[in-house]
Amino acid sequence: MTDLLATYIHHLDPFAIQFTESFGIRWYGLAYVAGFLAAFLVIRWYVKLGLSELRKDQVADFITVVAIFGVMLGGRLGFMLLYDWDEFIHNPAIFFNFMGGGMASHGGFAGVAIAIWVYARVTKKSWTGLGDNIVSVAPLGIFFGRMANFVNGELYGRKTDHAWAMKFPDELNETQQTAHGFEWAFSSSQLRELAAKAGEVAPGLAERVESAAAAVAANGYDPHGAIVRTVIEESNRNPAFREMLGEILNPRHPSQLYEGLVEGLFLFLLLLFVRLKWRKLYHGILTGLFFIIYAIGRIVVENVREPDAEQIMGFTRGQFYSFFMIVVGIAFLAYGMIAKRQTKLPEPAEKKS
Repeated sequence: MTDLLATYIHHLDPFAIQFTESFGIRWYGLAYVAGFLAAFLVIRWYVKLGLSELRKDQVADFITVVAIFGVMLGGRLGFMLLYDWDEFIHNPAIFFNFMGGGMASHGGFAGVAIAIWVYARVTKKSWTGLGDNIVSVAPLGIFFGRMANFVNGELYGRKTDHAWAMKFPDELNETQQTAHGFEWAFSSSQLRELAAKAGEVAPGLAERVESAAAAVAANGYDPHGAIVRTVIEESNRNPAFREMLGEILNPRHPSQLYEGLVEGLFLFLLLLFVRLKWRKLYHGILTGLFFIIYAIGRIVVENVREPDAEQIMGFTRGQFYSFFMIVVGIAFLAYGMIAKRQTKLPEPAEKKS
């Protein structure tokens, strides 16, 4: 088993169902659907147990508001502001390119907090009470999202010699800083040479690589991305070539799995236990616990995750922004102990005559 994991080269298909070369139902999209469905079912269960100020008929609307205006818009805007500011400021329209990827969990948290606050104001519910129930199920969504990151082979970990290390072909897209500026970690010429050496193992690969590169270069763009896509596509469907590619890739931590377990599954089980064990807990306490424990877990696991953006003061951006989450979490704990608000069951909905 150890040898199997040590030599595993990632080749999972990001599409659950594929209709065309670039269009289909992706596991990443299904992860969001699974997260929203889980939230709906758990909140409905809380209503049944008397742990929510929502009525049963309000749950669907509440989850819709949180999903669209909180998670989706907040997560996307957070990515633009926190990770892709330069591109966003020069071309704000990229915000709407949801299919191109790019979501930030910290932005999603902020978006959800605002969405819940607005909903609570309109429906005259407790903002922190609604928030406590959402944060107790949110880690399930985080878990599904991290599993989708793993399927996509993205957001992988740093280099390691541990027995369970894995190799991720998306590493071919990495850049490194040299005396001449940023350059591709794996040059286009190196990948062309690999394709040429493949010979009978991958018939026609060298020709496909050159064709893809020429098509992109003809439009004045760097052909590296096209070369990488062609090489990875061959690796995904050709085990023999995959082994050849694996010889130049670095073994890395499967940090997506670590994050899914720590920030997702473990945190969900812990908060669910607290939610059910102490049913009269003051509003805001559970939210504070979520922010603090999530942030600590994120800071710890990010030590083995490959930074996906320029670092801030020696910390990855995920770590840096998580420090602020701890402060926010402490504020929620303080508010809960001061306000001492508890759940008030809702009045039955008026029947239409």
